[in-house]
Amino acid sequence: MTVTQEELGRRIRAAREACRMTQDDAAKHIGVSRPTFVQIEAGKRSVSSLELDKLAYLFGRDIREFVANEFQQEDSLTALFRAQASVVGEPEVLDKLRECMALGRELTNLERLVGIDRDLSAVASYPFPVPKARWEAVQQGQRLAEEERRRLGLGFAPLPDMTELLESQGVRTAMVELPNDVSGLTLSDRKVGLFVVANDVHHYLRRRFSFAHEYAHVVADRDRSGLISQTSARDDLIEVRANAFAANFLMPEDGVRQFVSGLGKGKPSRVFAEVFDEEAALNVEGRSEPGTQTIQLYDVVLLAHHFGVSRISALYRLRNLRLLSEAEFNHLKALDDEGKGKPLAMALGLSEPDHAEMRSEFKHRFLGLALEAYRRDEISRGKLRELVAMVGLSVDDLDQLLDDAGLDGEDDPAP
Repeated sequence: MTVTQEELGRRIRAAREACRMTQDDAAKHIGVSRPTFVQIEAGKRSVSSLELDKLAYLFGRDIREFVANEFQQEDSLTALFRAQASVVGEPEVLDKLRECMALGRELTNLERLVGIDRDLSAVASYPFPVPKARWEAVQQGQRLAEEERRRLGLGFAPLPDMTELLESQGVRTAMVELPNDVSGLTLSDRKVGLFVVANDVHHYLRRRFSFAHEYAHVVADRDRSGLISQTSARDDLIEVRANAFAANFLMPEDGVRQFVSGLGKGKPSRVFAEVFDEEAALNVEGRSEPGTQTIQLYDVVLLAHHFGVSRISALYRLRNLRLLSEAEFNHLKALDDEGKGKPLAMALGLSEPDHAEMRSEFKHRFLGLALEAYRRDEISRGKLRELVAMVGLSVDDLDQLLDDAGLDGEDDPAP
């Protein structure tokens, strides 16, 4: 079926309205006047492939959707706009959201071109009701983490790399430079599948927590087309549940208590028991030596390193498990705020991960897929140039990359 000019204009209008954008906004994006754009939507003025490509990006869609036999008026991006209407008024977030959608589509296409199929049947789904109060949200997050650890057979050991864990469950992952108050997002799209993004600007350990947070959205909020995790929305009950899940998933209670016990700590300062001999009971009291059970900053450093979390996350977990009093928590937090934690970790021989290298993980994987698709003649050199630009490489970088890969002398594959 050939899409007529009138039908194409109708589809453009439907996509624009679904995104709650004005004709002025769309006209400015493609560099035409509003009257000209009105003519495009009315089917009275043709739209060039370049203009259509820009509009598709603006609306968070694949350009092929506009010329397909069937056109879905609502997609995952428009559903997300409806669910989280506040982002419509945040241009910076919107731009990054479009970037993520485009990246997700290209990643999906590259994987398909090189024969990688995602088995989404491996991804669990838990039908938890939407919590009605914060405490209920916390309890749901705890139960969810316990159930998922049990399903994966993880026990209470430290988790592996979170991106590897998500990928093993059929979920695509990426790291994108997002606005600082956005820690990550989860998208569920009929073409892209499940796609989780963490903020590339944040430290590796914060990104690890963010991936765990988004994991909760993957397994508990599948019915939503997408969720954006912003610090400004941390009081939202869905976000409270996801944060509780992340803390329990990364630092299971039994694992934390076992680790602290291995440090010779975590016992109550006084314990009581009764010894009964069938006639009477003898009360027995045991006391720990004063100060022996007090958790120190170096204990927190060791615990954080063991579970791959930040020191502040470890401190909050210890307090929530009643292994630290409020006064002890405040004292240790103050020490860490003074900058004593990092040098202490170095003195203990606990090296921090290479943050710069960890930031490049996704870029390396994406580029590897693009090069393989190019080598197999699945994409043209022009398409390869477009793809590498999406992850920050210039034309000169591409030329060097192709030369290093031994692909520079090959003929340009057919598109």
